[in-house]
Amino acid sequence: MRRLMRDAHGAGAQLIHFPEGATCSPNKRIMSETGPREIGLADWNRFEWTVLREELDATSKLARELEIWTVFGSVHQLSSPHRPHNCLYVVSDRGELVTRYDERMLSNTKISFMYSPGNIPVTFEVGGIRFGCALGMETHYPEIFTEYEGLDVDCVLFSTTGETPSAAPSFAAEALGHAASNTYWISYSAHAPQSVTVPSGIAAPHGQWVVQCPSDGAPAIAVANIEIDPERPARLWRRTARADLYMPHRVHNDPRSDGRNTF
Repeated sequence: MRRLMRDAHGAGAQLIHFPEGATCSPNKRIMSETGPREIGLADWNRFEWTVLREELDATSKLARELEIWTVFGSVHQLSSPHRPHNCLYVVSDRGELVTRYDERMLSNTKISFMYSPGNIPVTFEVGGIRFGCALGMETHYPEIFTEYEGLDVDCVLFSTTGETPSAAPSFAAEALGHAASNTYWISYSAHAPQSVTVPSGIAAPHGQWVVQCPSDGAPAIAVANIEIDPERPARLWRRTARADLYMPHRVHNDPRSDGRNTF
């Protein structure tokens, strides 16, 4: 992570975005108190919280030294007996923890055995650009991304592990669709081994990749300039269309409209 942070700094980036579980992604079978053969309740007492905190502090310190915003996946400890959150930490270019996004739409395994769900969307601004956060398998839920459109975000940072080859293509395709339908940018960040299926990348509001990482399975960065149209005609029209635009134009009590079994 810290090598890639230095690479991003050298490329002139203001913000670097990492995948889900970038600092730690404990396997459900390893964490299972009845594992590894069975998937059961996670035993978080075996987790090295002190080691994680040391790494978080080191990463925050480097963010301050490089003056780069750093968004990365981790696990956030709660008070006992509550399970932790699967989260994204947002560290500013001053090395300060500005906010945290907790995954809300958890998988069956995560909600059954491992994590506590989050409950709010999270936004923050860097250089006049408003970012939103999504995590895990939330790209399957368009309401998450529609909500961020209503919050006037310019770019959603979506982090995932992309653990199965069958999931990665759908996640990436959905990310492109969300970018196009909500007319904002999306940064799609997945673990490097998944790049042989779909590399991490940055999609523009027209729903196409602007840049992607190499597809060789090696850790890498992709850099793009996020440009915002202040007028945003497509977004404004869609907001108008989703309101009551069509109500006065609807036809009532016309047999040619009501009847659906004639040409």
